[in-house]
Amino acid sequence: MKTTGNTVLITGGSAGIGFEIAKIFSEKGNNVIITGRNEARLASAASKLKNTTAIVSDVANKQDVDKLVATLKSDFPNINVVINNAGAASYYVLDSVDNAYERAEEEIVTNYLSIVGLNQKLLPLLSVQTEAAIVNVSSIVAYVPNHVIPTYAASKAALHSYTQSLRLTLEKSTDVKVFELMPPLVNTDFSTEIGGENGIPAREVAEALIHAFENETYEIRVGRTADLFGLFLQSPEQALAAMNPVPVA
Repeated sequence: MKTTGNTVLITGGSAGIGFEIAKIFSEKGNNVIITGRNEARLASAASKLKNTTAIVSDVANKQDVDKLVATLKSDFPNINVVINNAGAASYYVLDSVDNAYERAEEEIVTNYLSIVGLNQKLLPLLSVQTEAAIVNVSSIVAYVPNHVIPTYAASKAALHSYTQSLRLTLEKSTDVKVFELMPPLVNTDFSTEIGGENGIPAREVAEALIHAFENETYEIRVGRTADLFGLFLQSPEQALAAMNPVPVA
């Protein structure tokens, strides 16, 4: 998959992993479109990047998504890369909150259903391009959950399964390549509540994606994700214990 001369949509592109992906693609001469809910933050992010357009859009809002798709069709008909990066995470323990359902609903819609919907709406555009790709950003917890982010982990596991199915489907009928980017803990504002300061830099995740495009590596296990995946193949029980260590008294 080429890394220059693309028209790239990145949801949740104003900060964290999304911003670093936007930055590295813009540096390589791609036309970049970033979306997010916060207009001021989007404008600030776009001002720091080359060849970048900011569009206010909430992936969990169907009307916003319809408007976004219409704009892409009219203004960016050559779009050939979609990076589904926007996400929601809630840190809680299942037996200690009264609103577990509401938290779960938000995360499932944002982290899974919105991606299914956006991909479906954009596939007609992607399918007519000479070269195209979909990138779904999941997580290390797609393989093994951490119990303090229960629905986030469940949503990423669902996204992992969906991504595999989408890849198998599209490789039979189109030239659209399907990638899955699977970061471990990353040092971003998004992950502050779960110790993000101990995570890897977001730039490292973006660089891993570029490398995967160049080598057509479709499951991109960044950093510790590769180690955990190897442990999971050997012993699911040990992998689960590694992701959920018992606190020292």
